[in-house]
Amino acid sequence: MAGEDGETVTVAAAAIPLLTPYRTGGGELELAHRVVLAPLTRQRSPGNLPQPHAAVYYAQRATAGGMLITEATGVSAAAQGHRPTPGVWAGEQVEAWRPVVDAVHAKGAVVFCQLWHVGRVVGKLRPDGARAETPQPVSSTGRPIATPRMNDGVEEEFATPRRLDVAGIAGVVDDFRRAARNAVDAGFDGVEIHGAHGYLVEQFLKDSANDRDDEYGGSLENRCRFALEVVTAVAEEIGGRRLGVRLSPFADYMDCHDSDPHALALHMATKLKGIPEGILYLHMMEPRMARADGRRVVPKRLRPYRDAFGGAFIAAGGYDREEGNKVVREGYTDLVAFGRLFLANPDLPKRFELDAELNGYDRATFYTSDPVVGYTDYPFLG
Repeated sequence: MAGEDGETVTVAAAAIPLLTPYRTGGGELELAHRVVLAPLTRQRSPGNLPQPHAAVYYAQRATAGGMLITEATGVSAAAQGHRPTPGVWAGEQVEAWRPVVDAVHAKGAVVFCQLWHVGRVVGKLRPDGARAETPQPVSSTGRPIATPRMNDGVEEEFATPRRLDVAGIAGVVDDFRRAARNAVDAGFDGVEIHGAHGYLVEQFLKDSANDRDDEYGGSLENRCRFALEVVTAVAEEIGGRRLGVRLSPFADYMDCHDSDPHALALHMATKLKGIPEGILYLHMMEPRMARADGRRVVPKRLRPYRDAFGGAFIAAGGYDREEGNKVVREGYTDLVAFGRLFLANPDLPKRFELDAELNGYDRATFYTSDPVVGYTDYPFLG
């Protein structure tokens, strides 16, 4: 097999678990390899519109038979909490996404749009550092996030949310349904519901943020009700086999943690399996990586949830080539999502094939507005 520079590659791709083909039972996904682009917020969509440079960025990371998941994309104007992030609630956004999707499809890859609502994760500062007068965010609770965050070097407090009533919850469920339809109309192969990292869906799931005493709070079943209503509505709109869900049961982002993450994860995995006609995949975040002998080691605590779900499973959370190969070889997961490594190495599957040196990533450019630097200028091999 010849490399891009014409040299003979002695490592057989088939001997590398991450580079073996994968096919779901119904054939909805037919992938040439197991390396998935994780959803990564990049904040380069002014006016909540995907830009032409997004088509370049995603196409760079697309390979024949590969799978990409987009950055988190708002389901409504009220769902936004990070300033220049894309949406898919309006017609002009659907049109702006089309060339991005087309560029990925032209490379032979599939692409899913991650749908999100930030809930109470809304700060109080304008881009110029002044105090913002923004609409009150909504959440499962009326309590704000207690821990401030750093925003361009300035400490920023979070806005106090309004607790959603039952009618408001139904409205948000419909926002997810409508956004999913828009995403499919834009050409996406499917959507992923963002139920992780302290955003609205997780604000209902986890007992540190959900202090309700109605049918959407209290018991584990009640706290999961909103998430499952969102999933059911989207599945009914576009078909469950175009739908994935991302969860981070062990995380504590944005003051969002649970007293029994194992029970929460097992309950959600079991309920998602029972969605009529089934959803396509479950995407879960590992607990924080451990270190042994100076290198990262996967805790591997997701197996019970993969078994309970029974369908296609994506694991994410700090994997490298070695650990990714290991968990695929062992049958611990079907696919592995890579974030920062894929951000900095647009040809990551090729580098894994050759065991080539990886580009380092630059944190300082993760969330800038520059359409090139730290976005589309990471070098390819050769």
